[in-house]
Amino acid sequence: MSKLSAADILSQLIQFDTVSRRSNLELLGWVETYLETFGVKSRRIYDDTGKKANLIATIGDPTVPGYILSGHVDVVPVDDQDWSFDPFGGEIRDGMVLGRGASDMKGYVACVLAAVPEMTAKPLATPLHIVLSHDEEVGCIGVRTAIAEIAQWETLPKGCFVGEPTDMGVIIGHKAKRAERVVIKGFTAHSSLAPTAVNSVEYAARLTTFISDLGRNLQKNGARDPYFDVPHTTAHVGVSHGGSMVNIVPNHTQIDFEVRAISADNPAELVEQVRAFAKETLEPQMQAVKPECSIHFETLSDTPGLDTCPDADIVATVKALSQKNNHSKVAFGTEAGLFAEVHIPTVVVGPGNIDRAHKPDEFIKVSELEGCSLFLSNLIAQCV
Repeated sequence: MSKLSAADILSQLIQFDTVSRRSNLELLGWVETYLETFGVKSRRIYDDTGKKANLIATIGDPTVPGYILSGHVDVVPVDDQDWSFDPFGGEIRDGMVLGRGASDMKGYVACVLAAVPEMTAKPLATPLHIVLSHDEEVGCIGVRTAIAEIAQWETLPKGCFVGEPTDMGVIIGHKAKRAERVVIKGFTAHSSLAPTAVNSVEYAARLTTFISDLGRNLQKNGARDPYFDVPHTTAHVGVSHGGSMVNIVPNHTQIDFEVRAISADNPAELVEQVRAFAKETLEPQMQAVKPECSIHFETLSDTPGLDTCPDADIVATVKALSQKNNHSKVAFGTEAGLFAEVHIPTVVVGPGNIDRAHKPDEFIKVSELEGCSLFLSNLIAQCV
C-alpha cells in the first residue's frame, strides 16, 4: 500500500458502516493492513461479544513516556435523515470529504494514519500510541478496556490528544454526563375506576417536573464555569413513553433523563436527589394504593468530565503545536475524561466542526485535514 493522503484514507474509512450497533472489525482489518505496510504492529482488545474491538499500536520505544493519539471509529445512525449524497460513499468533491463520520471523528483518525509513514521514517525519541475505540457514541463504552490496559503499562504516557472536532481549538474541559432510565410500574384499571388504580404516567410526570425544577434551580442558583457556553450544570428529560389508550389507566411508563455537570458539581449526587424523591416520596404514595407498584432506576451511561489545568504542560504543548494561544471548554462529552481519570493529562483537539456532527450531509474540508496533518507533523518533529 502506497502512502495515502488523509483525504484518501478518510474516504476509505467512511465506506465502512460502523454505526455503533454494528461491528467495526472490517474497518480495523483495513487499518491493520495499512499499518503493517509500514512495519507497525497492532493489537485488538475485543468486547464481550467478539464483534467489536479497540485497536492499539505503538511507534517508538514503549518504555519511554509518550503521547496517545486517540479517536473513536463508531458513528451515529443515518436513519430518518435526509441526505443529498450517500452517507457511506466517502465521496471527495469540491475540496470536501463527504459522509457520516467525516467530522465526528474519522477525519482525525485519517490524519493520524496518514502521518504513520512520517512517524516510522524518523527516529522517535518519544513514542506515539495510536488508540482507536468502539462505542463512543453510546456512552464512551469501548475505550474503557483500552484505558484499563494502558493504566497497567510500566511506563504511563505523558499525554493524550483526543481528536474530536474542535476546529483544532485547544479544549481543556468538558462536562460530565450521567444518563438514567426510570421505569415506573403502576397498576392498571378502566379509566372509569381511575381512583382504584395507580397511573404511571402521572407519577412519571411528577418525577419529570422534579427533574425540570432541579435544572431550573441549577440555572438560577448553581455554580458557574464561564468557559462553557452554558456555564452551569443542566438536568433534562429527553424520553417519555407511557400509556396506550385514553380509557385505560397506564401501568408502565419510562423516562430517560440526563445530567451534564461542570466540575463544581457531582452528577451522581444530583441523580441521587432525583432517586430520593422517587423512592421516598412518590413510591410510598403508589404502594399505599397497590403494594406491588415500584420505581426502578437504571444507569445508561456515566462519563466523567474533563478539567485539565490551563497551566499543565500538555496544554502548553498543544498550543505550541497548533500555534494557538487560547483555550476553551465544550459542553459535549468525549473520551478525554476517562484518560484523565487514570492520570494521563489530556486535551481535546481535532479537525472539523462539531456543528456538522450527527446531522445529514456531514462533511469535512480537505484544508481542515491538512491543518491537522501539520499539527501532527509538528508533534512528530518534537518527538524526534
